Amino acid sequence: MARVTPPAGDPIAEARRQWIAHGWTDAAAGMTAVTSIMRAHQLLLARVDETLKPLGLSFARYELLTLLSFTREGRMPVGSAARRLQVHPTSVTSTVDRLEAAGLVRREPHPTDGRATLVALTTAGRSLAERATTALNRDVFSRPGLGDEDLDALIGAIARLRAGAGDPVTGS
Repeated sequence: MARVTPPAGDPIAEARRQWIAHGWTDAAAGMTAVTSIMRAHQLLLARVDETLKPLGLSFARYELLTLLSFTREGRMPVGSAARRLQVHPTSVTSTVDRLEAAGLVRREPHPTDGRATLVALTTAGRSLAERATTALNRDVFSRPGLGDEDLDALIGAIARLRAGAGDPVTGS
């Protein structure tokens, strides 16, 4: 992935300065926080994508494979997967389509609900999820760019932000 040349100064600090200069002082800290989180998301997603691309996975596909690998039998209803991943069911259906085409999952009829479909992990899907997790743990998750104390503070702050938005949050 081609790296973008960073600007000479901090564009987020400059945006905050401009917010204050334009009289939006009450919103400057919030704008700075939101913009900073969105930029951090871009930076982390680029690292994740760089790690997963050689494996032929997007983060959405990785998440679904990993979710399935955590279940006892490697399968669950599509609707349950959507709720656990906190995405719309059509997003999961699209992800399942791609994973199924690659032979990593298969659709199965639900044993008791004729309206529901199960998505089941294949042996190849389980193997790829394990390889991807090893790569992400090594290249991203074990060294996200912050020390333990900062990570704990960030996790707590984001949990409070999520809780305030109505997300179910435990142990922030």
